[in-house]
Amino acid sequence: MKQLLLDIKPSPLPALENFLPGRNVELLHMLTNILSNHEKERFVYLWGGLGCGKSHLLQATVAAYTQKNSKAVYFSAKKPCEFSVDSDIDCVAVDDIDCLDASAQIGLFNLYNQLRDESQAFLLVSGSAAPAYLNMRQDLVTRLGWGLVYQVHELTEEEKIQAMKSHAVACGFDLSQEICLYLLRHGRRDLPSLMMTLDALDRYSLVNQRQITIPLLRELLQVAS
Repeated sequence: MKQLLLDIKPSPLPALENFLPGRNVELLHMLTNILSNHEKERFVYLWGGLGCGKSHLLQATVAAYTQKNSKAVYFSAKKPCEFSVDSDIDCVAVDDIDCLDASAQIGLFNLYNQLRDESQAFLLVSGSAAPAYLNMRQDLVTRLGWGLVYQVHELTEEEKIQAMKSHAVACGFDLSQEICLYLLRHGRRDLPSLMMTLDALDRYSLVNQRQITIPLLRELLQVAS
């Protein structure tokens, strides 16, 4: 039974179309305009807390460039990074720059300069705080403020509830307000985790031939822990 949270269908790949904007409508509109060449800004920095959707937006943007046969690359600073890109690159995304060590910060600084001087590529970067509050090289912080800076706002509780109910309807079952609130109080609150738990709950309900209730959800969470 512990496999129930793993044996469900994988979450959809990040795309701009499946990003729930909430209070990030302007940001999503800006990224869409950049992809359609209606916005000429080449440097964008996104910041926000864990689970707000920064990584989704970076990966979705790279995927969108790739789908239109443009060259794009995604770097996660949680892994060792060497920022080596071709001069004909169209999009570079660098996620979680707070994790960069001193050497990698120099590499990112040089990448900014390379893209500014040698290409027309779009650089999309993310971190946990606004540039002025990052404990990083000052020259790199200056580069982060070159273009547009957006805070990525996490969905409100009500927006998450609506997203969960819509997901449940798409899967063919009804989800009560009580179940939604229980999940928000006792599980991981980021949207991908909430959706994964709902899929597992649906499967668990079918396997056990029981209605979706708080006791059933509580049982699932205990089994999966």
